[in-house]
Amino acid sequence: IQLVESGGGMVQPGGSLRLSCAASGFTFSRNDMNWVRQAPGKGPEWVSSITANGGNTNYADSVKGRFTISRDNAKKTLYLHMNSLKPEDTALYYCTRDGRPISSQGTQVTVSS
Repeated sequence: IQLVESGGGMVQPGGSLRLSCAASGFTFSRNDMNWVRQAPGKGPEWVSSITANGGNTNYADSVKGRFTISRDNAKKTLYLHMNSLKPEDTALYYCTRDGRPISSQGTQVTVSS
């Protein structure tokens, strides 16, 4: 089982990024998926989730209206579109299978002027 995140970087406040998570080694289309982030010195924070068929999504209040989770089951890829980024969004972002712990390297997002 492998999850590989990409798409992070450094952006100015108000900017946008699109994160991707390429999945392999399991039946991606049968798994609900999450994005989780961890800021320096803090514990993991759930960001967003999406059901296996993409029909239902949920967001943390801190990102609601700014972030959009989506998936392409044919490509076995999970996405997180992030708009109106704020300095407090700075963190390592991970994708996870629902109910499973973080098991990947993550991708760094830094929001700074």
